[in-house]
Amino acid sequence: MEQIEGRIARALTIAGSDSGGGAGIQADLKTFQELGVYGMSALTALTAQNTFGVQGVYPVAEEAVTAQIHSVGSDIGVDALKTGMLFSAEIITAVAEAIAFFGWTKVVVDPVMIAKGGASLLQAEAIRAMTEKLLPLTAVLTPNIPEAERLAGIPIRTSADKREAARRLAAFGAKHVIIKGGHEEGKEAIDLLFDGSSFSELSGKRVETARTHGTGCTYSAALTAGLAAGLSVEASARQAKAFIQAAIEDGITIGGGHGPTNHWAYRRSLVAHS
Repeated sequence: MEQIEGRIARALTIAGSDSGGGAGIQADLKTFQELGVYGMSALTALTAQNTFGVQGVYPVAEEAVTAQIHSVGSDIGVDALKTGMLFSAEIITAVAEAIAFFGWTKVVVDPVMIAKGGASLLQAEAIRAMTEKLLPLTAVLTPNIPEAERLAGIPIRTSADKREAARRLAAFGAKHVIIKGGHEEGKEAIDLLFDGSSFSELSGKRVETARTHGTGCTYSAALTAGLAAGLSVEASARQAKAFIQAAIEDGITIGGGHGPTNHWAYRRSLVAHS
């Protein structure tokens, strides 16, 4: 278990539950555990979900979300946190208010909008609440290409488009923006990291597979775990890239649709090379 000044590193996920176990808080907690960080959760919604898609979404009342966050923050403490599916403007507002109350700064926002099966996981009016209330409190924003297009309001077809989208997203207040390259074409999946002034790229071999359910959740959780353990944003991003690369390459076969990634693959690869 990683230690910070004699303490156990602690990470909180504020997200929806995936009954199929491949994404959402289930993926986040698995990732935290694999990276030696103590994981906690605040549920924003329940989903009836499997590898074929989302059969139902059942949001949690915003006061219940606030209560969960305050219970964790007032007792156990939080070194870093991530948000996933927040669903509504009311929940986003409640989460932003709780983050501001505790003064947490290591905040990773994964702007979950669409599930692999096509179901909408973020209401349209919630986007304004995200850009106006949550992104100004964000240390790292981690959209994929479709999410970046939606938030930035521009199509992304070229590397120049990607950089412009990152600038626009940073203008909302996020200190770092990582636009993930999984939806692009090519032999490499290239993530673009923008720190507000300069760009850098993190590349990984593209793997052709249907076992990619929960990749965004898992990546942002690995990034959050790194921040909780005291790593820099760039070092956390590189660890997260390695974690998700291993999870996709060393896949598991579960379900008949968009199956999950392998959350124990990264640890297994470290053991194999030790």
